[in-house]
Amino acid sequence: MRNRLLLGLSLLSTGLLAGAFGYGAANLVPTFNAVPLDMRLEFHTELMKMNGITMQGAMAVSGLSTLALAALTRERTRSLVATAGLLTVTSFLITRFGNVPINGRIKQWAATTPPADHAKILHRWELFNDARTCTAIAAFAILIYVALYQAGKRAAEHHATHDSPVEGRGAYPGRPE
Repeated sequence: MRNRLLLGLSLLSTGLLAGAFGYGAANLVPTFNAVPLDMRLEFHTELMKMNGITMQGAMAVSGLSTLALAALTRERTRSLVATAGLLTVTSFLITRFGNVPINGRIKQWAATTPPADHAKILHRWELFNDARTCTAIAAFAILIYVALYQAGKRAAEHHATHDSPVEGRGAYPGRPE
């Protein structure tokens, strides 16, 4: 039961993380690139105030719940869940050491003037964003696979214990011979 709750929490938090990063990559970044630079910088700065709390919270819950689940599982499931946890931690590290420092620069630019090489720096932010999006989506996909695998295993175990032959007939109830 504890493992199923942790798997549910891992799926929820990692799904939210992957969805938020995916939405950002598919919608926010193209919008950033379509508006005038001063508008992008102002909006980006305001967005990061909220994202700093929500995204780091999602990354923390996702990473901790997934790594806790890995500690409680065995065999192949442990490897898969641990990989998902490490991918989530990778999303956090990319954010912390890639995107966040650039966000600080963007905040300064919004208050002053962007440097001549701002396009190159913004492109680097987008590359970090793409990388963390991919790691979050990969972690979520692995957890979906684990959940489906576990559900299939439970269903097979259920059928094995409830579909025993009817005594004296050699057939299974409800199944054609």
